[in-house]
Amino acid sequence: MIRKPISFQQGLLWTIATVFVLLVLYSWLSYQQKQINPNDTTIPNLSQMWDAVVILSTPDARGEYWIIEDLKMTYLRHLLGMGVGVGLSLLLGIAMGSSNRINMALGFPLTCLAKVPPTAMIAVYFVLFGTDLEMYMAMIVFGILPTLTQAINQSARQDVPEDSIYKAYTLGASNMEVICNVIFPQILPRFLETIRLSVGPALVFLIAAEWMMADIGIGYRLRIQSRLLNMNVVYIYLIILCLTAFVMDWSLRFSRQKLCPWAEK
Repeated sequence: MIRKPISFQQGLLWTIATVFVLLVLYSWLSYQQKQINPNDTTIPNLSQMWDAVVILSTPDARGEYWIIEDLKMTYLRHLLGMGVGVGLSLLLGIAMGSSNRINMALGFPLTCLAKVPPTAMIAVYFVLFGTDLEMYMAMIVFGILPTLTQAINQSARQDVPEDSIYKAYTLGASNMEVICNVIFPQILPRFLETIRLSVGPALVFLIAAEWMMADIGIGYRLRIQSRLLNMNVVYIYLIILCLTAFVMDWSLRFSRQKLCPWAEK
């Protein structure tokens, strides 16, 4: 039966089984590669992965730890970029969903921007903002803003019944009160879900920019270590990125469940 519900225990077992199969497949590929070349690092085994952990936990000549400095800078860029992008998208999306004039004025430009890959505009951001923090923030902001704004606009027009707006005006509500008390609460579930789906693309844009322009950060470290064929170090960074995205995804899911319990039902 399509979409037949299963218990939580069954779902957990399926997840564990999938992870186990992937680990077994990776171990088999690593073993086969070591049979060809024992010193190969393209598919590192557990011993080589542990060597990477030792390297990353050892300070360099300046007494600094690569991984700590890289994570601090990448997370700062990502959080600031996401914060500004989400804030602007919320303001523009609600404005477009509340006013047909604003919707017509901004609809076409945002549609065009949404079709341009942000990574193709790295040179533009570099010329306009240099290589400082502002360039990476702009990369994320303009990368997520068009799609996120359009999603909020669509939610404001489809998820908010006209009757609710008319009733609020009948009770004497002002335009701002309608936006804050009628429109925003009803688009909040879609808004949080759209943010959750934007976390991954924002990381992609940031890592691409760091790969090309940065002298510190996860993208920069991946570029340097991949050129040296230190894939065990690369995999450690990829695991950290995966865990980071998972935590952010779970946090937004949890926030949606707590702030919008009616939407979950």
